[in-house]
Amino acid sequence: MIAKLGSPLGAPSLAATTAQFRNRLPTQFRRALPIYIAAVCLILFVFNLNLFQSSVRAPLSRPGVSAQNAPKVRSDFPRKIWQTWKVNPLKFEERDLNTARSWVTKNPEYRYEVLTDDNDLRYVEYHFGPEGFNRPDIVNFYRDVKAAIVKADLLRYMIMYAEGGLYADIDVEALKPLSKYVPERYSEADIDMVIGIEIDEPDWSEHPILGPKSRSFCQWTFMCKPQLPVMMRLIEKIMSWLNGVAKEQGVPISEVDLDFDQIISGTGPSAFTEAIMIEMELHKDSPGTKINWDLFHDLGESKIVSRVLVLTVEAFAAGQGHSDSGNHDSRAALVRHHYHASNWPSRHPRYSHPAYGEVEKCNWNDECAEEKRKAEEEKKKKQKEASDKKKKEEEEASRKKKEEEDAAARKKKEDSEEASRKKKETEEASKQKVKELAEGTKQDKKSGWFS
Repeated sequence: MIAKLGSPLGAPSLAATTAQFRNRLPTQFRRALPIYIAAVCLILFVFNLNLFQSSVRAPLSRPGVSAQNAPKVRSDFPRKIWQTWKVNPLKFEERDLNTARSWVTKNPEYRYEVLTDDNDLRYVEYHFGPEGFNRPDIVNFYRDVKAAIVKADLLRYMIMYAEGGLYADIDVEALKPLSKYVPERYSEADIDMVIGIEIDEPDWSEHPILGPKSRSFCQWTFMCKPQLPVMMRLIEKIMSWLNGVAKEQGVPISEVDLDFDQIISGTGPSAFTEAIMIEMELHKDSPGTKINWDLFHDLGESKIVSRVLVLTVEAFAAGQGHSDSGNHDSRAALVRHHYHASNWPSRHPRYSHPAYGEVEKCNWNDECAEEKRKAEEEKKKKQKEASDKKKKEEEEASRKKKEEEDAAARKKKEDSEEASRKKKETEEASKQKVKELAEGTKQDKKSGWFS
């Protein structure tokens, strides 16, 4: 047998052996053998395919994502434009349709999407639920919040964290394409955010009302790469803040009462600015660099600070009438804010300060603010005069009332004393009469009257 195996291929001895082996197998088995082999191969293939798929299939849930464990940031900005509004674009009013159309017209290569009051919660559940970032606390918080402006602010930050791209309020019109947002001297790979200045009035920094709002970045238009830690930190900060307000007011977050200042500082431009400034501090290039508003005051051209591209005030906030914001005809102006959707202060009124009134309405105008201050002083003076007059009248009325009460008390006392005196006299007279009668009876007995 060994000799036969050692024979050259095709030798007569090998052919004879093969024929002998073939003759031992039934003819039907030989015919079905290829089918059996194919079936075995198919089973092995399917089995190994399942093993491969099970090794790469994503889990149904994953550890919750936070600002500390956010994934690596991509090198380019997503070509996506986001807006949020009450209704979908098919139901837009003409004014909203015009502003929305400007984004699509100037950026045909970008995708465009509007989240509405009908689908926003589903979006949040999808991206922040167990199969997304696995943050049920964020989903529940968003579901419980009822203040429309708080939800609007939160939603833009959630969108930018989840998918990135450009966000613009529904009343913001595109003046130039997004390709103009990052100057040619910069590389997208070196930038994580594109923001612009909204308010640059540091001279008001010590003002008791306007001070905290005197320096801020614009959040009605900005660009983000997805899953930036700063966006998650901002979301978490808002959650902590609003829960604190609810606790102070003793109500659930669905019933909190917020004024204008609380919205601005809690979820709006001030909160947005603070979060970005903190992020800049965390990632500054040099330990000796001071991250403060001096870096952005009177900004003549854009600059990158800690991977954040900061554009001049004209870019997103031209034509405001303050902060040297110029006008919409300038080369630097990228958008026009029409403000027709900015009616939320009607539900969250501005605080009327006892000395300055509703000074926010002055739009950072010194003369107006001074007039407001004087008017408030005059108002306060008149209120004090009226209060003093009322107090004097109340004191006079109180004095008269006291005099009347004292007079009544004296009369009552006198009447009581008089009644007591008369009663005493009556009692004494009665006693005297009894005494006299007793003495008369005694005399009668002595004289024998009763004998």
